[in-house]
Amino acid sequence: MGGLIYQVDVLPKAKEHILAYKKAGNKIAIERINRILEELKSHPETGIGHPEKLKNDKYERWSRHIDQKNRMTYQIKKTEIIVLIISAMGHYDDK
Repeated sequence: MGGLIYQVDVLPKAKEHILAYKKAGNKIAIERINRILEELKSHPETGIGHPEKLKNDKYERWSRHIDQKNRMTYQIKKTEIIVLIISAMGHYDDK
């Protein structure tokens, strides 16, 4: 299946979250995050983690399950062919 290859940019907050998984030794979450990041390059709207567009979100962000408690949130910029990873811990913007 051909198509666009998106550039995936991880914002600082999300980098901190990913580093926290690594420091905690959470290998399962890190493997899942890596798989999601790889999938986002070719198909940001489908794949593992139950991708869903966030409702009533003016930035048109999406989320995917990392585990039962945590979600990765991201924004797809189709005109720029970029996926911005916003966060990788928590459930959307809550703490």
